[in-house]
Amino acid sequence: MRYLLLMVLGLVIGAAAAVFFLGVPSAKAIPGARVQAPSPGGDPAGTVVVSISDSFFAELLRTVFRDLGPPKFNLSSSEPGPASTTIEHAVFQGGCTNSVILAAEGSNNKTQVQFTGGKISAPLVFSGNYNLLGNCMQFKGWAQTTIQLSFDQPNQTLYGRVNVEGVNLEGVSPFANNFVTVFVRTAIDSRVNPIQFLRPQQLQLLIPVQASDGSVKAQVKEVHSDVQDGSLRLHITYDFSGAKGQPPQG
Repeated sequence: MRYLLLMVLGLVIGAAAAVFFLGVPSAKAIPGARVQAPSPGGDPAGTVVVSISDSFFAELLRTVFRDLGPPKFNLSSSEPGPASTTIEHAVFQGGCTNSVILAAEGSNNKTQVQFTGGKISAPLVFSGNYNLLGNCMQFKGWAQTTIQLSFDQPNQTLYGRVNVEGVNLEGVSPFANNFVTVFVRTAIDSRVNPIQFLRPQQLQLLIPVQASDGSVKAQVKEVHSDVQDGSLRLHITYDFSGAKGQPPQG
């Protein structure tokens, strides 16, 4: 009973201290409007459906870990900086780097993207270190995350946002657990989000029609998605317009 009371007390004090020193982690907004499910009445004219299997992402992640090395996210308390400059290959460095390093597998889990239960799930296995009150805390574990899609129509870009739903740590004391949990959540949110899934050059179409001496341009009007077990289906609806003259080269 005494041990249980001490453990509960450690959790309470740790949680309060984590909020005091680190603040409550807030979700970073992503551009555009949240992608909704397709209309029950069917897709409008000018819609294409693209199906992506979870095996595609399995091979993508396998290539990243094999050829590029584990992604590493540094988190500086003084100046976060843009996410694009803080993702690097994990290498050995002395001292505490305040970083989270993704791993292909560990803690009885593996880093992967799953299409199941009507949502996109992405367990992330990680390790890292964090400078807590002058002590370098080494930690490892895994985070349960989901991915929310958003489409920015003016910029013709499909974004994704990783939402951390839970952090599971191994071998971390109850007092330090809350600090490390907030740190991991903040590192993932600030250094991963937003993800650019599809850019304008991957979405827009330019179809030359030589017999009519012109071209047809197609811009995305809206995007819907539905998740089936093992696959993600993107319903992409286009607006078409024609222009006389030769299409631009390059």
